[in-house]
Amino acid sequence: MSVLSSMELPTTNVDLSPEKIKDEKEGGPMIHCDLCDTEVIHKMAQMFVPGLASACVDNTTGDPFKTPGSVVNDLRKDMIDYLTQRSESFVAESVILEGTGPDDEVSDHPFDIVSYFVDDFVDSKRNLFSKVSGWLLSDKREDKIDDFVQEIEMNGFWSLDRRETIAETLLKNVDFKNLFHCSMKFNSAEDLAKHTEKCNFKPMICQNEGCNNRFSTRHLKEHDSTCPFKIIPCEQKCTDSLMRRQMDRHCITECPMKLVNCPFYSVGCRSAISQCMIEKHCADDLHSHLLHILKGIHREASGEDLKRRVEQIVQASSSSSLAEAKEVRSLKNIVKALEAKLGPLEVSAEKTSAETASMNEDSEDRSTGTKGGEQSLQALNSPDKVEVSAILNKNSAENAVNNEDSKT
Repeated sequence: MSVLSSMELPTTNVDLSPEKIKDEKEGGPMIHCDLCDTEVIHKMAQMFVPGLASACVDNTTGDPFKTPGSVVNDLRKDMIDYLTQRSESFVAESVILEGTGPDDEVSDHPFDIVSYFVDDFVDSKRNLFSKVSGWLLSDKREDKIDDFVQEIEMNGFWSLDRRETIAETLLKNVDFKNLFHCSMKFNSAEDLAKHTEKCNFKPMICQNEGCNNRFSTRHLKEHDSTCPFKIIPCEQKCTDSLMRRQMDRHCITECPMKLVNCPFYSVGCRSAISQCMIEKHCADDLHSHLLHILKGIHREASGEDLKRRVEQIVQASSSSSLAEAKEVRSLKNIVKALEAKLGPLEVSAEKTSAETASMNEDSEDRSTGTKGGEQSLQALNSPDKVEVSAILNKNSAENAVNNEDSKT
């Protein structure tokens, strides 16, 4: 059985809306515009139920004879009275507290002020068990408060409209700077009606399909700039228009203007291009792509050899057939087929000579040694027998001279 099933629902004849303020200084009653910032009112009204639920749970925790539902009626009335009294005395308290240090400063936003009042009310309703048992820091407490909030809302115990009426009264009491409610006043209802049509605090609902946000007219521009349901042109300048909430997915997945790597990225092309421009890029950069393909096939060839081969391939095939190849494998197959017809790649003689000289120099560096036995070893490995004989005779003569010197 629901703990709220026997609760007393709020009476319908309670009028908590603020009375019209009348000013007779100008010869007659003055009617004030009572429009407020709808967004702040709604946000404030949503805060009341969690505050009430917290007070009920903390007030009955550890008491076997009480449940949150058994005290919710009384605590709701206490909460309304407490918030009203605190809001009415807020201006006077602010004057008294003026000049306190920065650590004691309180935000002048109505929502923050009333939120502070709600926290004070909840603190005042905690029983001794809640204060000393560590209950306030337990996960079980949060779960119990959430469950009771859902029960209050499901049973319609405290309707949003009634909460917003209370929030409107509290906002006007604490908003002494008139930043969040209209302070205009008029001599007649007709003048008030005319003003209401253009008042910055006139409530409205977003006209974008799918969005039901309520806000004051003065926030229209701000909301319109961020509304997730507003239809806007593609940020990447394609021809599509779509909801702002769908923009990120569109730009990343399906937008024809999204940037992608060139299909020949794996062989060396580092161009980033729009998806819709791939075909044009492949046609415009055909020579560059062919050069990248040939570098992988003929690693020993020079840059000039490869460029010359590119021209041969282009001349041997129609440019259209080459340009139709939109990825590495297809272009490589075409290139290999054409090279089979063109014959082996002619490598420049200059490069061959340079490579041979480089190899000889490396060989000489590795074989460098002393003149004696190493020269003989090098000579023995030489195919020229005459040169070998000469070197051996020279070594024998040198040895004979050395022996004569030693005898002398």
